[in-house]
Amino acid sequence: MIKYSLTLLGLLLSHLNLSSQAATNLPTLGDRVSGAVSLEQEKQIGEAFLSQIYAQAPLINDPIIQEFTELLIYRISETSALSEKSFNIVLIDDKTLNAFAAPGGIIGINGGLFLNSDDEAQFASVISHELAHLSQRHFARNVLRGSDTNMASALVMISALALAIIANNPTAFIAGPAALNQENLRYSRNLEKEADRFGFNNLIKAGYDPKSMGEMFENMVQIRRLSGDQIPEFLLTHPVSSSRVSDAFNAADQTGIIGGKRNTIDFQFVKGRLKADYYTPINNSFAYFEKLLEEESTNENLYALARSYFHATKFKESLEVLQKLAEKFPKDIMLQISHAEILFSMGELGKAKTQIEEVLRISPKNYPATMLFSRILAGLSEYYLAEETLRDLLITKKTNPLIWLQLSEIQRAGKNILGYHMSLGEYHLILGQIDESMNQFRFALKLSEENFQTMEYILEKIKLIQNYQRERSR
Repeated sequence: MIKYSLTLLGLLLSHLNLSSQAATNLPTLGDRVSGAVSLEQEKQIGEAFLSQIYAQAPLINDPIIQEFTELLIYRISETSALSEKSFNIVLIDDKTLNAFAAPGGIIGINGGLFLNSDDEAQFASVISHELAHLSQRHFARNVLRGSDTNMASALVMISALALAIIANNPTAFIAGPAALNQENLRYSRNLEKEADRFGFNNLIKAGYDPKSMGEMFENMVQIRRLSGDQIPEFLLTHPVSSSRVSDAFNAADQTGIIGGKRNTIDFQFVKGRLKADYYTPINNSFAYFEKLLEEESTNENLYALARSYFHATKFKESLEVLQKLAEKFPKDIMLQISHAEILFSMGELGKAKTQIEEVLRISPKNYPATMLFSRILAGLSEYYLAEETLRDLLITKKTNPLIWLQLSEIQRAGKNILGYHMSLGEYHLILGQIDESMNQFRFALKLSEENFQTMEYILEKIKLIQNYQRERSR
């Protein structure tokens, strides 16, 4: 599993100082930065790093949460300084507060970031900060800083990141020679301040309450206070001081902006969903959420109760609670998908299909709806249509391993054994599991002898994997 030290690669939320002006005079970003690490090199580093995350970190396999997070990040990015708005967003199944940004548009978020954010505005304050690291190309500029003083420093930094990827140990990124550590630490603090200012500006441009950033820091202070001797590593390496909190609030006051967007109903539903998913024992959590709802009657807790009934296979009760929410929010797509999800688990496939078809009529290509639709079709033995439904998704989400995995499961159930091995090969390839991928494509090759076009495709994949294996063995 990838450790929380990934935050160090992402240069996350440390030593914030928002009391300075909301804008900053930046060094010119241009040929000198690209000379240290080009945009294409950043992309390649990001792809390699992403495969390690997929291979090692437990992922949240929940299309509803994935879709919400992706839409939120893309929406916030519209008001950021990013020129290239292309991301790979990874949700890590861990309830500890954490997030990171890496070269090539990689953004990682722990489930714990939702749990420890009181509302969407606080969550967005962290996302805005991460986008600022990407827009200002902080990784490349850190390399450039080293090359300005000593070319060997830049090479060490790049090699350290490569070592971190190959050795499955992201902490290696900061384990360079002691001579570099002090200087790099000072520089990364400067980058942090820069990201704070750009992230803060972006938060405001996106329409959120500027006070939300300071409130998020207060949450971190509270987490530290309650953790006793078991302090999360994120808070050990990125301590929140009282001045950091006050600086954030002072910066908000200086904007003269009062109010702004605080929350959305879908953020409340996502947080409620995760609260129920992380509660243990998961199949007997409804008593806790029934009591919690009595103490605090919120939409978030109402959705969490519906989700807890779902985990306990109390589907009737789950639908009754969801109906209360649907009466308040009749057009909410997330609720409609959740409703179909329960019908599917009840075995009411016809009703589930009707429900999800209505969602797809309103929101074509909707990711969680399409994933569920393919499962419903497979349950109705409409395997070919289920496959085609997922292939439509792969046109825009071809690097999503979870789609390939679901496709392989549907192909196996539908006796499409050639397709099953090919999809598993793609799945393992994305995860960086090269040997497993090779085995799957070799199985597929044996089954493709009567299909010349498919055979050619598989042979190209095998050649690609063999080239990678040779490079790795050098």
